[in-house]
Amino acid sequence: MLLFCGLSYSQTTISGSVQDDNGQPIPGANIIIAGTSTGTVTDFDGNFSLNTNLTPPFELQASSVGFETVVEAVTSNNQKINFILKEGTSLDEVVISASRTPERIFESPVTVERLGLKEIRNTASADFYDGLENLKGVDVNTNSLTFKSVNTRGFATFANNRFMQLVDGMDNSTPALNFPIGNLVGMTETDVLSVELLPGASSALYGANAFNGILFMRSKNPFNHQGISGSIKRGITSQEAAGDNDYTDLSFRAAYKFSNKIAAKINFGYLKGTDWAATSEVDKINPTNTRANLDYDGINVYGDEVSANIRTEAPDAIKGIIPDVVVSRTGYNERDLTNYNAESIKSDWGLYYRPWENDFEIQYVGKVGTGSTIYQGTNRYNISNFFQQQHKLEFKNDNFFLRGYVVTDKAGDSYDMVFTGININRAWKGDKQWFEEYIGTYAAATLGGATEAQSHAAARAQAESGRYLPGSPEYQSAFNRSINDPDLSTGSKFQDASKYYHSDANYNFSHLIDFAEIQVGGSYRRYSLNSSGTIYTDLDGTIDYSEFGIYTQIQKNLELSDALDLKLTGSIRYDKSEFFDGFLSPRISAGLTVNRNHNIRASVQTGFRNPTTQDLFIGLDAGRAILVGSAPDNLDRYVRTFEISDEGQTLGQPSSVTQTGRVAYENSYSASSVLALADSGNPADLVVANPDIIKPEQVSSAEIGYRGKFSNLIVDFSAYYNKYTDFISQEVVISPFYGTAGDNGLSVAAIANDDYQAWSTYTNSKADVNSYGASIGLSTKVFGDFDLSGSYTYAKLDFDRAKYPDFTTNFNTPEHKFKASFGNTDLFENFGFNIAYRYSDDYFWEATFGNGLVPEYHVVDAQINLRVPSFKSTFKAGATNLLGDEYFTAFGTGFIGSMYYVSWTINNL
Repeated sequence: MLLFCGLSYSQTTISGSVQDDNGQPIPGANIIIAGTSTGTVTDFDGNFSLNTNLTPPFELQASSVGFETVVEAVTSNNQKINFILKEGTSLDEVVISASRTPERIFESPVTVERLGLKEIRNTASADFYDGLENLKGVDVNTNSLTFKSVNTRGFATFANNRFMQLVDGMDNSTPALNFPIGNLVGMTETDVLSVELLPGASSALYGANAFNGILFMRSKNPFNHQGISGSIKRGITSQEAAGDNDYTDLSFRAAYKFSNKIAAKINFGYLKGTDWAATSEVDKINPTNTRANLDYDGINVYGDEVSANIRTEAPDAIKGIIPDVVVSRTGYNERDLTNYNAESIKSDWGLYYRPWENDFEIQYVGKVGTGSTIYQGTNRYNISNFFQQQHKLEFKNDNFFLRGYVVTDKAGDSYDMVFTGININRAWKGDKQWFEEYIGTYAAATLGGATEAQSHAAARAQAESGRYLPGSPEYQSAFNRSINDPDLSTGSKFQDASKYYHSDANYNFSHLIDFAEIQVGGSYRRYSLNSSGTIYTDLDGTIDYSEFGIYTQIQKNLELSDALDLKLTGSIRYDKSEFFDGFLSPRISAGLTVNRNHNIRASVQTGFRNPTTQDLFIGLDAGRAILVGSAPDNLDRYVRTFEISDEGQTLGQPSSVTQTGRVAYENSYSASSVLALADSGNPADLVVANPDIIKPEQVSSAEIGYRGKFSNLIVDFSAYYNKYTDFISQEVVISPFYGTAGDNGLSVAAIANDDYQAWSTYTNSKADVNSYGASIGLSTKVFGDFDLSGSYTYAKLDFDRAKYPDFTTNFNTPEHKFKASFGNTDLFENFGFNIAYRYSDDYFWEATFGNGLVPEYHVVDAQINLRVPSFKSTFKAGATNLLGDEYFTAFGTGFIGSMYYVSWTINNL
């Protein structure tokens, strides 16, 4: 009892509240004993209580995102302190991403965009991830309801491997696809602390994949954010093609600090809805075509990719009456090949240990997620029951971190919808039989006196006899067989169980060295690809390879005068993949602060990116072309046997030929020149392609910017110029089955006889590719306490497309974007609202699935919210795309409709 009393008397208790300068409570504010990691957070009413074994006097610090930090002295036990925090500006918010060290956005050496707790709570979007659409300079392309691709400064498809996404320091790109699939297996909203986005090249600190920007998502530490919180969102999605469908989004968080040494948390999230249906029947190649055309290939119709020249396929005896036209098989609509189920189930947990009750912390974090979505790459894919998990062990304090983690995935029941349509067709009638019946019926009808149109109609009717109709037992049986068969000649299933191991470390010497802040760090990653030959050329076993990098940074603040401060930053990184020579990526920046309210910055840097796993090792027949990666040992691993036409056999060729992927790189013509030959009949139009083996891509980037405050007006401006070298992209080439490209003889005959294969190769452009742009953001208070902000972004590609018609840059970003928001967090007591508007100029989308114009669009999102402190709750009602004008952000996807929802969030501090 004496010991217990002695212990109890040594405890100091401090209590109080935190309010803003309008007298409103600030829930979730951080209360920390200065110089320690001991602290707590305010509850929903802005109140706190803190126990410590420290004896007064000491200092207590209160802080909250969007407010200025306040420090008060603690002089006695049981003291009550009421903090009043003055609302700051967006320039006062602290970011970590730009320099790997905490600093105000105002002083950041490069452009940074940020979503804090305040912005997340008040976003007019359906959730925090969708709220990224409203950030300056950010493009969010909607693949499906649960898969959105974030990008900055152009050059992106849904397979956006130029952009990195980190969750608490872990890369959450999928091992199989090599890019993040939105927030499908990411974070739950109740656990999000902040989101930072770093546009542009960041290789100097973050390595090869940080080529076009990084998204940082940070979660709440259970030492600082305790308790149980949850959110439920219910509503409908409304689309002309899919109708009105239920939408549910649930999240739950529980965190507890057992002592000043041990804390833990667990999160769970569940989302279910119906995806935006893709129902376009416009012809991919010729938009004027309809399903009545002979060679029709609908955008969202699959199976019609299989086509043939019926004169080439006809027997010699009737060739004279068969027209020289291409005919395609009849396909199935996408809506008959998927149920448009959109679902995400994810959970994560963490154990946090502070052995000495200070800033040194050991973390174990585990994350699992599964879901269903639509992914559009070379084809359209139903990602069904996809599963991904991550496990991390990290040691850290304020000056260093050392972490290692593993990321694994499984494709689940995912399948290729294009090949599903193709192979359902083949199930009821093989391609050879279908075209034989078509040609024979056409010939008979023509000889019987039918017109050409009548002969084609009769031919298709006969070839279509026996077709499985959607919904029939025969159709369903063929569908089930296809999606469970990984052989793309007969099925469409994806198999994958790839993984990668990653470790990185960083040490900041600022506590040891006074003259400057110096950091050193590095990373190592090892890939293990395992798709059983369905994506990569790994049929005989896993493909393993590794890469590493090391870096250093020095940062120096110089006080030039009372009114001028100069911040200089220099960093350099060396990266090495086992397949390529090493690269150095330097960055130099300077920021000049004038009168504490104006900051002018400039930076120059280089960046690079290694070819991705798909660039190197893919081996996939996508229908119209075969995708083959160009790693030196990959070219001979993809092997395929092709049939030779009767005309080819009369030239002395065998009935079939076996080729490897090497022919695409060493014996090929450009696709555009083969089309030119078809139009002109002149062999001189053929151009030898033989693309080079892929190597890393480089960029040199220069950026200038300004951040400043004029009374209550905040200005944030940036402009950049990027120059790319060895730009990585895909080039479609045509390889003859016999002859040598450029021989002006046998290979030309092979092209004329349709004895060739189209390949999609991975290579580097010989062209100069440059891009430039600028963004400006303005924010202010109007009518007293209303928040008004707006931004404009300009982006431009500089590339000679006419000179390099076979090379696609995938720039895929509008030239002009405008965004604005208007709201008030306290229109009246505990009631707020927000309205967000987005405008996008039209732009041309190009990707392996197809190319086409994305029209301009205008979108308005809105929400109202009511806080009920007695229930520790916030109720929100909102709508996205409130105007109801359906739009799309990429060629081939479903039109984006509207969403209407209500939500209840409780105790989310």
